[in-house]
Amino acid sequence: MATLLRFAPSPTGALHLGGLRTALYNYLYAKRTGGKWILRIEDTDRARAVPGAVWGIQNALQWAGLDYDHGPGKPGSHGPYFQSERLDLYHSYAHKLLDSGHAYRCFCSADKLAATREKLARTGSNSTYDKSCLHLTEEEATRKVRAGEKFIVRLNDGKLPVRPSGYDLVFKNLKDAHASLPTDPVLLKSDSFPTYHLASVVDDYEMGITHVVRGEEWLPSLPLHLDLYACLNLPMPQFAHLPILLNPDGTKMSKRKGDVDVLDYQKRGWEPSVILNWLALAGWGVQDASSSSSFKQAPDSTTLMSMEDMIKNFDFSVLTHRRSVLDPAKLEFLNKHHLMRLMTTPDGLRKLAERAHSYVNVAYPLSPYSEFQYLEKVIFALQGRISKLSDIPTLGSFFFVEPDYTSHEAQKMRQLLSSDNYSAVVQSLGARLRTSGVSWDIAALSEVLHDENAKSSLKQKEYMTILRHALTGMKTGPSVADTMYVLGPARTIARLQASHP
Repeated sequence: MATLLRFAPSPTGALHLGGLRTALYNYLYAKRTGGKWILRIEDTDRARAVPGAVWGIQNALQWAGLDYDHGPGKPGSHGPYFQSERLDLYHSYAHKLLDSGHAYRCFCSADKLAATREKLARTGSNSTYDKSCLHLTEEEATRKVRAGEKFIVRLNDGKLPVRPSGYDLVFKNLKDAHASLPTDPVLLKSDSFPTYHLASVVDDYEMGITHVVRGEEWLPSLPLHLDLYACLNLPMPQFAHLPILLNPDGTKMSKRKGDVDVLDYQKRGWEPSVILNWLALAGWGVQDASSSSSFKQAPDSTTLMSMEDMIKNFDFSVLTHRRSVLDPAKLEFLNKHHLMRLMTTPDGLRKLAERAHSYVNVAYPLSPYSEFQYLEKVIFALQGRISKLSDIPTLGSFFFVEPDYTSHEAQKMRQLLSSDNYSAVVQSLGARLRTSGVSWDIAALSEVLHDENAKSSLKQKEYMTILRHALTGMKTGPSVADTMYVLGPARTIARLQASHP
């Protein structure tokens, strides 16, 4: 049987990093096993639905390169892919549970339910409902329905079939956790929409899902879901619950706290493949020796991995059940080295230049220095300094506009430099460069600077600081020779003259 997985977010906000990791693991396992994965929108909580959220989820997945096989916009045999369009299906399964006595209608009002919970809590009971509607006769329940009374459908947790204990591909053998569940959990709400519990079980069965991959926060609900499979006499899929991601301060990462919106990372210029690399390695432990003939060591948490590498090496047995901190410093390291790797090939460098073009144009719309060939030189000069392409306009501003010698940084640099030495250095180098014999390549320019430095009798640090100020107005940047090479002869000579008229 071919593997089929699903990523099933709720449209209650932007796709966050934890959700993207769940989608990634679904994608990796489907690709590794030759299976497929679908996108299913779990939109049964109408009160929390956010307009445009579905588009945002699809856009974030597309940016990350995680193309689902079927789902919204990609019809397939498992549709429809919005739970709000599958209500008749949930109602039919609710009726099956009612007919078998595994569920019953509850007509208690919200006020009565609140009073009941409060009363039970005062007595020290762990129950959350007194099951009063369980004792209604079929005739009484039917009369209330015909009278138009609103009701919910509850699972009768006093009539559960015997079933195997829970097992999870990440957390392994699970202890019984029924005590953490509410009394007679709600399956169908008064608005006729299902709860997550009924809808997810029905959909996973009807769609033929073989592996349910979701966040650890659903682990306490697993006993209820297994009960539903047993009550409906349905085959169970395999489950893999992913440990929660933590902020650097150890708090739980969530939509309401921290920097977690996937599209924000897109806007700030992070590489999508690196975001996936970063997320994949968060919680990637070691392979269980019993699951394979060979024991596979976990990749280092800053290992650069291509999508092909991740597909080849991924398995649920390599995931740790410990919660993992998502360290921004590791993302910066991975992104920087990913860019450096791309710079080593002409094709990779050209693609980076094409993508950097928009950042430069936004920052410096009037600059004439934004053609791809020029940007390739800029990117190569800034290698090892930029962590993401959006850093280029800030860290390499002097490549696109003239230096601002009136800035606080430039003035502070200038105050530490002798005026006589400054004048001698820029005039001597300017005169040398105006001769026709200087070859404009980095090696030749480095040799010229070495000779000029020797003639000046200045220490190299002071000599280069003078030139760095003259050419860039900034304390840090690429080497002076690299900067001159990118600027070209005319702009270099003009800046040497402009810095000390």
